[in-house]
Amino acid sequence: MRRAYILLALLLLVLLAGTLSGVVFLTSVPEQSARPLVIDVPQGARLTTIAEKLEAEHAITNAKLFCLLARITQNQGKLQTGRFALTTAMRPYEVLHTLVHGKPVLYRITIPEGLPWWKVAALLSENGFVWKEAFHAVITDPAFLKAMGIPFPSCEGFLMPDTYLLKKEEQILKEAENDPANTLSSDELRQKHARTIATRLVGNFWKRAKEIVPDIKTNAQQSKRLVILASIVEKETAIPSERARIAGVYTNRLRKHMLLQADPTVIYGLGSTFTGKLLYRHLDAKNNPYNTYQLPGLPPGPICSFGMEALRAAANPEAHDYLYFVAKGQGGEHVFSKDLKDHQKAVRDYRKSQRAQ
Repeated sequence: MRRAYILLALLLLVLLAGTLSGVVFLTSVPEQSARPLVIDVPQGARLTTIAEKLEAEHAITNAKLFCLLARITQNQGKLQTGRFALTTAMRPYEVLHTLVHGKPVLYRITIPEGLPWWKVAALLSENGFVWKEAFHAVITDPAFLKAMGIPFPSCEGFLMPDTYLLKKEEQILKEAENDPANTLSSDELRQKHARTIATRLVGNFWKRAKEIVPDIKTNAQQSKRLVILASIVEKETAIPSERARIAGVYTNRLRKHMLLQADPTVIYGLGSTFTGKLLYRHLDAKNNPYNTYQLPGLPPGPICSFGMEALRAAANPEAHDYLYFVAKGQGGEHVFSKDLKDHQKAVRDYRKSQRAQ
């Protein structure tokens, strides 16, 4: 079947290419030395982009003919995402087959901004990267937290949102099965792999954060304040132009010793049991350590994984006199107020707009 596939592809390619170059392309290799290569295929990448990358890396000799081969064999939209191991001594149809049917050596996953640790753990677990329980054990392990320089009882806020190329848990277990020197049990391997992934996420956080606040890792008090405030900013707005302004509101409230009264902190304290509707009894609860309607100052820790623009806003809050803000409507924008009277009017306007929908 494979031979027939190759012969058909060869025939069609030669016919369409109209020259002997099609035969040469399909039957030759870029290099005889079989030099190893790794090729990343991003989510949604265009075939032409990947083909040009393959040609530049000497995995193929002609990007246009490779695209033609993919189209003839109806594989133009079937490239998998991830990192693939190739060599410079593979023929074009072998390269194509690997990208379409082969298993990546690393898999791509994107962790979005704004997720609490349990949703990050669930995302990694559901996609086969970690055992959720093992990941939780690692990110709350005091020895790991100390080694990674985290001044909180968990890695919340430090699991950097980004796109990663990682090995899946199944790969780790299979590699161990084929390794006669391995002495670890399956649970120990899962724990070790979870630590590797957590280290990657936290390490990425410190690297990116130091570009914005150079001494963030060495100044524990500053680190605590900034990551908590940045996590609140992340949850309060998706509007880039509002981040520094909202950071300024909370900075003003802290300076005046006002309660923060931030809904996202209350919701975080309710944990995974939160149903999606914040009630007055939630705001009145004094046993929620993250209830900033009842407890003064910042909450005891960050409330989500945040993007670097939220950290930038926390480190550079906008200077103004605003003390309040409320949603303007469904667009995500907010109305900012300097006194309670104006804020109450903005709240009434918001409720009126909600009822009218």
